[in-house]
Amino acid sequence: MASLVLGSSQQTNKGGLSLFTLSDHEILNQIYTTHVHDDEKFDVESLFIIVENILKRATVVVDNIVLGTQATVEHLEEKIPKASFSPPICTLKKISCEMQCKAPGEEIAHKTALSILSKLSNYSWDAKAVLTLAAFALDYGEFWLLAQIQSSDQLAKSVGTLKRVPILLKRPTLQKHKQALIELNNVIKATLEVIECVFELEKLSNHDVKDVPALSTGMEHIPVDVYWAIVTVVASTTQLCCLINDEEKKPELSPFSQKLNIIVTKLKRQITIIRQQIEETEAYWKLVKVFRTPTEIMEVFKGLIYTKDSVQPLIDGSTKKPVNIDVLKKKNVLLFISSLDITEEDISILRPIHDTIKKEDQYKIVWIPIVEQWTEELQKKFEILRFKMPWYVVQYYSPIAGIRFIKEKWHFKGKPTVVVLNHQGKVECENAMHMIRVWGIKAYPFTSTVEETLTTSKEWIGSIGAGVHPSVENWIKDQKYIFFYGGKDNEWIQQFTKRATALANDPVIKEARISIELLCVGRGTKGEDNAGILGRFWTGIESLFISKTQRKTETDAVSLEIQKLLSYKNESGWAVLSKGSTVVLSGHGTTILKVLEDLDKWKELVREKGFEVIFREYHNKVLHTAHICCRIDIPSTSGKIPENMKCPDCPRIMETYISFKCCHIDGTANGLH
Repeated sequence: MASLVLGSSQQTNKGGLSLFTLSDHEILNQIYTTHVHDDEKFDVESLFIIVENILKRATVVVDNIVLGTQATVEHLEEKIPKASFSPPICTLKKISCEMQCKAPGEEIAHKTALSILSKLSNYSWDAKAVLTLAAFALDYGEFWLLAQIQSSDQLAKSVGTLKRVPILLKRPTLQKHKQALIELNNVIKATLEVIECVFELEKLSNHDVKDVPALSTGMEHIPVDVYWAIVTVVASTTQLCCLINDEEKKPELSPFSQKLNIIVTKLKRQITIIRQQIEETEAYWKLVKVFRTPTEIMEVFKGLIYTKDSVQPLIDGSTKKPVNIDVLKKKNVLLFISSLDITEEDISILRPIHDTIKKEDQYKIVWIPIVEQWTEELQKKFEILRFKMPWYVVQYYSPIAGIRFIKEKWHFKGKPTVVVLNHQGKVECENAMHMIRVWGIKAYPFTSTVEETLTTSKEWIGSIGAGVHPSVENWIKDQKYIFFYGGKDNEWIQQFTKRATALANDPVIKEARISIELLCVGRGTKGEDNAGILGRFWTGIESLFISKTQRKTETDAVSLEIQKLLSYKNESGWAVLSKGSTVVLSGHGTTILKVLEDLDKWKELVREKGFEVIFREYHNKVLHTAHICCRIDIPSTSGKIPENMKCPDCPRIMETYISFKCCHIDGTANGLH
């Protein structure tokens, strides 16, 4: 048996062991040395049923005799063990003998508990607890059965005399030990409750820990909880012996009772969480099944949002009044899913979509707020946000039933997403938010097919650029060449502006009737810095990139251009050249500035080959001699992220790194890479 090395904090005033200052870790270190394996099998469930039947009735008898109550046992449920059950009487007798005639004291109780655990080393933890409690129940139940019937049964009277029943039941002795008997009865009830909880945990343990993570915490602590149940049973046995023998010195049971009550509270809380997770898991798999073969949008929506018997009305954003969820019946639904950390811009992106689709009344937008734990503050924030939305809103101050489904199947990670369901409940697009950010109402009806068509278009820069500067639409309409450019280095921006202006005004370019416009992204109409414009531009590029990666197609020229541009986001300089809304090329600040600096070397070839061709050829020549390492940062909250990606400048697979950044509202960012 393992010996215990005690520190000063674990000593009582008399130098003995104080159990209640031992940490769980210290207890575990000792009791694990007593546990070999749990291959000793017997019908522990039937034994526990019998123990429950004995102790629940015995404690009522004690209350009646000691407190003078008139409670009956008829209301107690009589559980039936299996007919084939054979009690392990020899094992119970050995445990009982181990506990009998021990002197009071925590250290003796502790050593006895360890000895019992060693004898039961081949049993499971719940079996150890039930066997120990059964050994106690055998004596406790017999004693109080004899106390109850000794006056009417001569055999019971004789056996009771040997058991010293009459001595304890004498009125002076009973009054003298009344408080101790009450304490003993209460601690027995608490011990039974602990073991009931342990038993319940064991029953629940057949579920997968991946689906029910709270099981892991509960099961890990069972050995310590079993130890406390067993050491309490040992102390209770000593108490009973002291009472029967009318001894003055008795164990102090109230600390054990307090400890067990804490354990019961903790176990019940854990069991509640586990049951909730099991219920959520069952609802999750039911939802998975429903989405495999959906038949009607209402069935899908109810399963996704509400737990059983908790269907609540929606709020109509246009009237701010509750409406029945039947308004979604036979409609195509855009589920706007987000946390409460959304901006006015996130909401404004959907307003023109809502204004257009409401005319045909075939599409409805519903906001689903994802909140793991509602608080009064979050409820207030929710109310403020919902008043800004003209569409339907889920008004329900408890977690959405399908949060796990939304996270796992639709890759929701906090950023706003739009899942498109048709009238049958079939998913038409897992996240239409990205294409809505880029294309707006042009993405209607927001299906994956439409997204695939849009993302193969070479005119993507036009949709993104239109939100950057009011003149872009006219430049596109006039099929002008446009340089979109920017970067972290103001000196580079000045150099690029100077060289690009020289290009636009060069006589050779003018003679070729080539009209070039310059747009420095991140600058307002008056040339001032505008982080909001810059943020919208890169959000659009990221959205387009994610739309592309969501499609299971080969990487095309458009994808490569988008990847290249996204890799320039944190560089000192970058530029995109387009003709109208069609991208000619995108380039790193170093290479594209070099092309402009070498204008005199290639401008004469414009007459022969055309501006686009020669600009691209010369840029490729410069790129061939440059060695620029490409890096693409993708926010982890963006949804489904590709597992790997080819470099846009060479055929190699790019290496994956983790990047931590502090991104501020004003658009500036500092980070560690």
